[in-house]
Amino acid sequence: MKIHTNITIFGGTGDLTFRKLLPALYTMYLTKKLPKDSRIVIIGRRDYDSDSYRLLAEEWVEKFTRLPYTKEDFSKFSELLAYFRMDLSNQQDYQRLNEYFSQDDITSHIFYLAVAPRFFTVIADGLETVCGACHGKVIIEKPFGENLEAAEKLNQQLERHFGPEQIYRIDHYLGKEMVRNIQAIRFTNPIFTDVWNSRYIESVQISALEDVGVETRGGYYDASGALKDMVQNHLFQILSIVAMERPEVFNSTQMHQEQLNVLRSLRPASEASIEDTLILGQYEGYREEPLVSPDSSTETFAGLRLFIDNERWSGTPFYIRTGKKTGTRQMEVSIVFRRSMPEVEPDILTIKIQPTEGVYLQFNIKRPGDTEEIIPTKMDFCQNCNIIHQLNTPEAYERLLTACIAGERSWFSQWDQIEISWNYIEQLKQLFKEKNLPVYPYAQGMHGPKESEEFLEKAGHRWIE
Repeated sequence: MKIHTNITIFGGTGDLTFRKLLPALYTMYLTKKLPKDSRIVIIGRRDYDSDSYRLLAEEWVEKFTRLPYTKEDFSKFSELLAYFRMDLSNQQDYQRLNEYFSQDDITSHIFYLAVAPRFFTVIADGLETVCGACHGKVIIEKPFGENLEAAEKLNQQLERHFGPEQIYRIDHYLGKEMVRNIQAIRFTNPIFTDVWNSRYIESVQISALEDVGVETRGGYYDASGALKDMVQNHLFQILSIVAMERPEVFNSTQMHQEQLNVLRSLRPASEASIEDTLILGQYEGYREEPLVSPDSSTETFAGLRLFIDNERWSGTPFYIRTGKKTGTRQMEVSIVFRRSMPEVEPDILTIKIQPTEGVYLQFNIKRPGDTEEIIPTKMDFCQNCNIIHQLNTPEAYERLLTACIAGERSWFSQWDQIEISWNYIEQLKQLFKEKNLPVYPYAQGMHGPKESEEFLEKAGHRWIE
């Protein structure tokens, strides 16, 4: 049997596969973005066969697909699905997988590791025995290791098996429509291009607030916290996209280099500056969550004040905040421009990433009527309020899976970016610990501890809500 692209999903009975990957692959099938003669092999330990797995998958696809579900379409899509039962930790099972693949003529392999990080190296070892692995691509989910040392070890092992160009470290935030739109907004509009620097921009704010707590992820989260779970990967990536220089060519090599230059230019924190660089909080009730230590000091909120020491951004602070149980679900980037006069409100450009997708612009006008009073007004474009835009806009996993199939690496994290980010966050955490700084409590439903407001007020700024 001739198979053009064989997509193998390790962890095929987990939440990620059911909620994101299968619906994405179904939509890719409908929109003809899956190569012809593709097959999707689901790896799991549960006692399914291909037919029983297809019945289970149908429920999830119907619930989470972006495009309309029909039984006829799913029936055709399900013919691509095959279930292979194995124990990820049993190296002999990889020999069986090798024999299974050897029955077919497979042109290319994609191995998706939708599993906990502790299985990454186990699977990488096992894939050494699987046909075509040395010519395949591997996709891994964050966290890319539990700390810098573990991340380095994992990277060395994966590169030994696959080679650096075949590893796709997926950060689904980089597949979101408005993250990808940041460059279009900045580089195709002279009104923003010409003022995208510290002379005109007072501050940049990146907010990622969640209304949920740790839910069923207490064990993982208590060992990581907000800095490792969100800042080290997702938010540093967004920061580097906002702050990067315009690439000479918009390809993966140039974009990667410009993002890397930003991360290398982050001003290191010091013992003297750590209190003005980092503030941490923990929502009340966190220690009672399942699998969380009763005396845990893990942060569920992090606020950072960072500087990029280069010509473009000299003196402009970049504020990052992320937190759980904040009473809202909101991810956005706000560009706060310098005031033309002290008594007027600043112009603010906000790029809304989720759940609302769009662009908000606040600027000043004269109040209508017989007055000279200046008041702020706004323009607000909602991208995902339009049903046509919703139907035409791929979900993040669709976009990134399609890019991986095509070998397009622009929107995937690369090792040197991850290494710099890990280093920076670990240094911050070490300085914070050495200074014995507090992790402030905050009530559920608040946007972090009240001290996070004071954190900005000291510098003459405020969080944009």
